[in-house]
Amino acid sequence: MRPRDVVDHTLQRRAVLADLANRRVSAAEICDAHPYLRLAARHYGEHTAQSCPVCGRASLRHVHYVYGDALGHASGQAKSMGELAHLARRLTEFDVYVVEVCQDCGWNHLLRSFVLGENGRDDERLSAADG
Repeated sequence: MRPRDVVDHTLQRRAVLADLANRRVSAAEICDAHPYLRLAARHYGEHTAQSCPVCGRASLRHVHYVYGDALGHASGQAKSMGELAHLARRLTEFDVYVVEVCQDCGWNHLLRSFVLGENGRDDERLSAADG
């Protein structure tokens, strides 16, 4: 799985956390993860070795959302790393957005986005069983 067209949002993340440290924003303003995002983090999120930059707890997860025409009904869904690898072998191109989510305080931030997929022809659209 070789990501391409990577966009890193680390500087934006640092700026938000600096605003928190300097009291320009409150934790309540930035710890606003939607209930569906928290649910996706619980079921599809990958555990990280990092602690939450806001509350300090070790419940930080990365959620991978996929988008693209070739995904059909699966576009917009959260996927595990194993599912990403499977899709990358089958499809020419789809976008992945990685969101950092704290299960405890609700901190969330877009970390990066990138494109995955083989440089060949797409298999048929994903069936209901694949999505």
